Formats: sequence, C-alpha cells, structure tokens
Amino acid sequence: MSYIDYAVADKIATITLNRPEAANAQNAALLDELDAAWVRAADDPEVAVIVLRAEGKHFSAGHDLRGGGPVPDKITLELIVANESRRYLEYSLRWRNIPKPSIAAVQGRCISGGLLLCWPCDLIIAAEDAQFSDPVVLMGIGGVEYHGHTWELGPRKAKEILFTGRPVTAHEAEQVGMVNKVVARDQLDAEARSWAEQIAKMPAFGLRQAKRAVNQTLDIQGFYAAIQSVFDIHQTGHGNALSVSGWPVLARLDDMKANIR
Repeated sequence: MSYIDYAVADKIATITLNRPEAANAQNAALLDELDAAWVRAADDPEVAVIVLRAEGKHFSAGHDLRGGGPVPDKITLELIVANESRRYLEYSLRWRNIPKPSIAAVQGRCISGGLLLCWPCDLIIAAEDAQFSDPVVLMGIGGVEYHGHTWELGPRKAKEILFTGRPVTAHEAEQVGMVNKVVARDQLDAEARSWAEQIAKMPAFGLRQAKRAVNQTLDIQGFYAAIQSVFDIHQTGHGNALSVSGWPVLARLDDMKANIR
C-alpha cells in the first residue's frame, strides 16, 4: 500500500493514513487502500477493535481534488455521482457498519472529506488542537457527501458550521457529543490504544450486538434514509457548479486547503 499503513497487535488493528506531506488529503488510491484495510480488519478473526489514526500534523485535509490519475475529457454529473457513490458514500457506510468497534484518533485539521473518515467510527478521541470543519458551501454545495452533520452536532450547530464555514474545536465537539474525549496531542495515540485494549477484553459477540443495537436505533430514527437522501441534494451542488462555470470551480476549496499543509 502507498498511502495506508496496517498493523495488528493484541487483537487491535491499527489503520494509519500515511500521506502527511499532503495533510493526508484523500485521492482515489488512498480511499481504495483505506477501504481494503477496513475490510481486512473486519474479516480477520484475530481483530477485535479497529483504530484509525493519521501520521503528521493533520488528520486529513479532505478530498484531494487534484489527486492525480487519468482525467476524462469531459466531467459530467453522471461521472461524479458514480465515483462519489462508491468512494464517498458506500465506503463510509461500510466502515460505519463493520460489526467491530472502531476508534478514530484525530489531530490537527479534519476538513470536509476528513469527516467521512472519522464520523463512521464508533468512538472519536481528539487532540486538543483538533478542528473539524466543512466549508464546502464556498463551492455552492450544502455539505459533504456523508451528511452526518445533524446527527453528530445537532441541527443548529450543524447549520452554524455549514453557514459560516468555521471549524468546530475539539472541546466544542466534546460538548455536543461528537467527540468522546479530548487529550493533549502527545497523549492521543496512547489514549486511543488504551481504550482499544480495554474494549478488546469484552466478549466479541456482545460488542457486535451492542454496536448493532445503537446503529439500528439511529437507522430507525431515519439516519440511513437521510444519508441517502442528502447525498442526492449534494449532487445538485455539483450539477449547479458544472452548469455555471464547469469543474474548475471545485478547486477553490483545494486552493484554500493547500495553506494548511
């Protein structure tokens, strides 16, 4: 793997984003490798808990809109929907529903697509310097593809961060329940590991059933249907961008994110 490190020890699978020179921005290859790592951990009977972490100063600057690879002659909404359905919606939902507990350890900036990596995790531990943001309204889009904002933050706080584009601090996120615990930056990995070790001692079937019970309750309340519906709303933003000024408008956010690397 080029962008993802994977290791298993003491029943804990540690998945590491390893593209620090780009603030762990997500190109197609990184996301495909990340999904493969999640599936590998899910299928391994020796793994009880999954920890997602990142190398470098920042957890993830989000989707790398200049991620390399072949570029088609014409960008169409059909092409965008096909790609985002797979990598930005299907992947995140699969990670959420893997029947093993997962912990995200987040430091630095977690921007837009970065939320699609940590929100599917069952628990989030954040460093004091962590900041969570989704400024894609700048591009005329109402929020990232896996639209967990309302569920994670509550409706008014969700609107606040979307309308203003400002980041939510780690302590704010803890106050509204999006983050389980905030620790000093140099304690982040140790704290995530400590939680994982404690959880790994629990009966695997009990953990599986507890996770299913909570996720199923959210789905009955409308989570799954809302995520699917708002994904379609997201695509109207792409359609508008294409009709107004073409695909290059989507590079505006990438230009802004370049300043954090």
